[in-house]
Amino acid sequence: MRPDPEPVYLWQQPGWPALRFDAAALAQALAGVHRAHGFLLGRMAHIGMPQRDQVTLRALTDDVIKTSEIEGERLNVDAVRSSIARRLGVDIGALAPADRHVEGVVDMVLDAAVGHARPLTAERLFGWHAALFPTGYSGMSRIRIGAWRDDADGPMQVVSGPIGRRTVHYEAPPAAVLDAQMAMFLRWFEDGERAGADDPVIKAGLAQLWLVTLHPFDDGNGRISRAVGDLALARAEQSTQRFYSLSAQIQRERNDYYDQLEATQKGTLDVTGWLAWFLGCLLRAIEGADAALDAVMSKAQFWQRWGNVAMNDRQAKLVNRLLDGFDGKLTTSKWAAIAKCSADTALRDIADLLEKGVLVKSPAGGRSTSYELRVTT
Repeated sequence: MRPDPEPVYLWQQPGWPALRFDAAALAQALAGVHRAHGFLLGRMAHIGMPQRDQVTLRALTDDVIKTSEIEGERLNVDAVRSSIARRLGVDIGALAPADRHVEGVVDMVLDAAVGHARPLTAERLFGWHAALFPTGYSGMSRIRIGAWRDDADGPMQVVSGPIGRRTVHYEAPPAAVLDAQMAMFLRWFEDGERAGADDPVIKAGLAQLWLVTLHPFDDGNGRISRAVGDLALARAEQSTQRFYSLSAQIQRERNDYYDQLEATQKGTLDVTGWLAWFLGCLLRAIEGADAALDAVMSKAQFWQRWGNVAMNDRQAKLVNRLLDGFDGKLTTSKWAAIAKCSADTALRDIADLLEKGVLVKSPAGGRSTSYELRVTT
């Protein structure tokens, strides 16, 4: 009789899914997260509702954009921002046309954040999955939508490298056990006693890890696991408003994120290391929200100063893009591309704002003249 093979992955360890951790080793990091979050809420309490809405819009936009970027997919920022603004009732001026795929990701992220009080069920996860893949395809491949994977094409594996020289980083549990495993996960997630996680923030880190370990869908597992983690954090905060983006911070630390996941999947049921990384990443996300709040306040102050200056829709759109954090230098050609107008029209728009004092020529040199906002009078 052959001996049982040695466990390779977390879910193969004896005792799975009884994840454990050293609470004392995490106490300082956990206290830091709660302290930073309390400080952030204190700052938010001293600004007006319109500014809080803008911070929430910015954070949720980052969530949608960055959770997709982690998986190598780039969404249109204007379409995402417009979609979220419509749902939240936030006035951002002209709205971008709706995009079916963007709408699906927004549906999932908002449902997790705003609908955190509703139970997490298989049907709810199926709805998220169907929203992520409205055509029933992932790229050129048809996938099972709104259902657990069936492994019809072989085991679910996370791989990298070219065909013929693939590296297998992870292999998920077989599809045959998913009904039972997901039922167990969902019972644990909805347990009022938090089932071994005395702090709801710890539970958020465990939930994200547990679900990504099961990898229950043909595709979209990372995005759905992060959304479940966000739902758990929203429950911890008892708030439908989001002032920071964990997904944006994970995207900034993407290599570490994947390294931590792979090391944890090939380790023991003691996941203290994963939770320490999760808490550190969460702390950096919350601390980063201070910069977002500063940007929102600067934007409000700018429009208090320049709000009475007449601008056409193109000009208002580009000014807001600059205030929201423009990537690179604003040139006439970039203005034309973003505003979808001719170079001559872009030049007239810029010249008008230069004359009114809203824009100034950037002192930085270069082959093309660039422009920036005159923030002070």
